Amino acid sequence: MEEKLKHVRPSWDEYFMEVANTVAKRATCDRGRAGCVIVRDKQILVTGYVGSPVGFPHCDEVGHLFKKVIHEDGTVTTHCVRTVHAEQNAITQAARRGIALEGATIYVRMTPCRTCAMLLINCGIKRVVCEKKYHAGHESEEMFAQAGIELVYLNEEVLKYDNQ
Repeated sequence: MEEKLKHVRPSWDEYFMEVANTVAKRATCDRGRAGCVIVRDKQILVTGYVGSPVGFPHCDEVGHLFKKVIHEDGTVTTHCVRTVHAEQNAITQAARRGIALEGATIYVRMTPCRTCAMLLINCGIKRVVCEKKYHAGHESEEMFAQAGIELVYLNEEVLKYDNQ
């Protein structure tokens, strides 16, 4: 007799992270293909993914718009500035639709950047769940701690991508 495998439901964090990863498939910049989901009381409020402003060309169509940043310690990082981050797009979608984000949880592919962290703090986000760590996420981690925002990593691995 064949043994039937028992179905195991994902946890809420696993479930919403899977949704965020599906949203990321719409991203138009291959430097991370990030997506996010903002949730409150186990209900999706809004989603966002990396993409150019409405009506502007996308990286996938015309290539990246790279800027180099020289940090205080002398390290240099390269960033594509053609796109709006997933978190920023989700926040703007919520604003356009009159959806308050106070007390919500955001599910993201990696630690939000410093700018996104500041926006999330000001939106009233209370919990940030990341699939992996961002290589330059230390400042964001410190800000979330100072703001009393719970930061959860589902995986301690640092996300790697080209031209980091």
